[in-house]
Amino acid sequence: MTDQHIIATYHLSSDAARISERAMYLAIEQSVECPLEAIGDPWVRDAILGRVTRIEQIAEGRYAVRIALAAVTAPPEPGQLLNMLFGNASMQPDVELVDVELPRAYADAFGGPRQGIEGIRARTGAQGRALTASALKPQGLSPKALAGIAGRLARGGVDLIKDDHGIADQSYSPFAERVRVVGRAVRDANDQSGRRTLYAPHVSGSLETMRRQLDLIRAEGIEALMLIPMIVGLSNFHALVCEAEGLVVLAHPAMSGAARIAPPLLLGKLFRLLGADATVFPHAGGRFASTAEGCRALAEAARGDCEGMRPCLPVPAGGIAIDRVADLLSFYGEDVMLLIGGSLLAAGERLAEQAASFTSEVARHGQSQHDIVTS
Repeated sequence: MTDQHIIATYHLSSDAARISERAMYLAIEQSVECPLEAIGDPWVRDAILGRVTRIEQIAEGRYAVRIALAAVTAPPEPGQLLNMLFGNASMQPDVELVDVELPRAYADAFGGPRQGIEGIRARTGAQGRALTASALKPQGLSPKALAGIAGRLARGGVDLIKDDHGIADQSYSPFAERVRVVGRAVRDANDQSGRRTLYAPHVSGSLETMRRQLDLIRAEGIEALMLIPMIVGLSNFHALVCEAEGLVVLAHPAMSGAARIAPPLLLGKLFRLLGADATVFPHAGGRFASTAEGCRALAEAARGDCEGMRPCLPVPAGGIAIDRVADLLSFYGEDVMLLIGGSLLAAGERLAEQAASFTSEVARHGQSQHDIVTS
């Protein structure tokens, strides 16, 4: 790959006799989007027209196709980058975007995580072990009720507490009031315990509204926030990351399944590129159809070495429970944040004790792994 090209990999269906033609038309669709005979300018043909660089059969009737796209067509702006990678092809139901190789200039321009794993560890004080998280739910509770849940989770030692993604700025839970009372409940619990639990409110709405919400977060001394990139838009997501300097940004995966972009690429590589410090995703064996192979690839894309960017913290979630902690930490290692929501909240008035059991189990496993390494 040269600095002038983006290499996009797609999976698509075809019979063997037509795959070369199908791949060529995909390259045309994602570059010049017109018949070749309509291109009169030699520079457009030579420099702009997409080129098929490899075709590989991966299953019966299914192929991986690598296409070189001109980087000049996709300057480092999130919307245009995604448009040139998958805009029209996304409307072809058998095509999936599975990977992208970008020139170093994109990492330099977008910047990646501002805090990353080290920044989250520094803010929470969680060193030498995996981190823990939980969610405020169910939908429909008042800010006072959510604050009560948050206080118990914080007293149980959970490192990060986020709004459930369905909680936004509803009449029964206005954003401003919720941020104020939940933030205070978490601070009070931290003052009593000496811990540093973070609260991440869900920021949503128009760009103007989200900026006002960001101002409220700062005014309340809150150090984190959660965004849904595929709902607020990747350009807005990146803009808010840039404006949230000094805060931890958590990315939620809602609507990502509608994109037909492979989760390791979208939730791991692209969200990290655009500045997510932590990325939530469904772990295999929970409520969603994730695979262990895909989860491992996603975690590697989020936190592996990549063009000098800070690593993004993987946050597996989606129906996991305390009895899976050991297996999950064996799978991911300690650079992970385990998010358990419903199975903790089911404890009701014993929530603080159940949260403490969760955090103790994570710490115990981390200590046993440390003992193995140092013995």
